[in-house]
Amino acid sequence: MNKLFEASDLIHVYSRADAIADGVLVDVTATAREAGFTVPVAMTRAAWADCVEWTEETDRRKATSQDEAGRLWDVVWMAHRAALRAAGAGCCAFEVLRVPREGRGIRPRSAVLTMRIGAGDAGEPVITISQPNED
Repeated sequence: MNKLFEASDLIHVYSRADAIADGVLVDVTATAREAGFTVPVAMTRAAWADCVEWTEETDRRKATSQDEAGRLWDVVWMAHRAALRAAGAGCCAFEVLRVPREGRGIRPRSAVLTMRIGAGDAGEPVITISQPNED
């Protein structure tokens, strides 16, 4: 069989490992494994910023008992529940409640995230959690 292209034809390759090293993706595999995932899981920076990121300054301003570890757990737990419901699907949306970092409000608000399973750098299965408008 003829190959479509050879490795020498590639000009540049941006791998998942590169994206994690650059901060474009945040590796959440350790916490995701605790929630029941068996493959590596990463979140896009935008999804992380919206649903997980929580600084001491944010905590002082909001005066809530939030932290990144708890917010991350909420995301991966809800993602795992959604993965069980969508068994066999390559992509599914799920909802998580989180206190928005911006503004003065402290009531939890709904955020919809998307979870996709695909091939990692070596063809292994990996999951990426993103906002619905991200590719």
